[in-house]
Amino acid sequence: MLHFLQSSKIAQLLLTILRVSLGWMWFSSGIGKVVGGEFHAGGFLQAAAANPVLKGEDVAYPLYVAFLEHIAIPYADLFSFLVMWGEVLIGIALIVGLFTKSAAFFGGMMNTSFLLAGTVSTNPLMLIMAIILLISKQNAGQLGLDRFTPSIKQKVKKDYGNKDTLATS
Repeated sequence: MLHFLQSSKIAQLLLTILRVSLGWMWFSSGIGKVVGGEFHAGGFLQAAAANPVLKGEDVAYPLYVAFLEHIAIPYADLFSFLVMWGEVLIGIALIVGLFTKSAAFFGGMMNTSFLLAGTVSTNPLMLIMAIILLISKQNAGQLGLDRFTPSIKQKVKKDYGNKDTLATS
């Protein structure tokens, strides 16, 4: 199965459909927040800290609650900005297939954060989709702009990768 995901031309097509679908989910969620102009994560963060996920009577993720209380809530304006623009940029990157692995990784990190806060919604499905894109390696972006990134990386490495070239520049 892994070999199929990483090298098959059929998998490229299926991964492209998966990638664009996930990208649209992120983009539509983020653009609604950006255009709406009233998105602020502060209330969500405070509610997640005040009503944490429980395991029996104990807090299931105490480190996450501490993160919310000591970092996220005091900087809620920054986190609001990062969430809405992160969703838009992750969506665009996945739709066009540019930096697919990075976009899938950061999207998965946001899904995990939402899950740790107790928000189920579509997050488990989106996380599974991101994991599939990640394990497919380069194949997920081959029918997108990632097709061109290896040649760009080679050119940059050739032009700037040599330490002697950098020292004499």
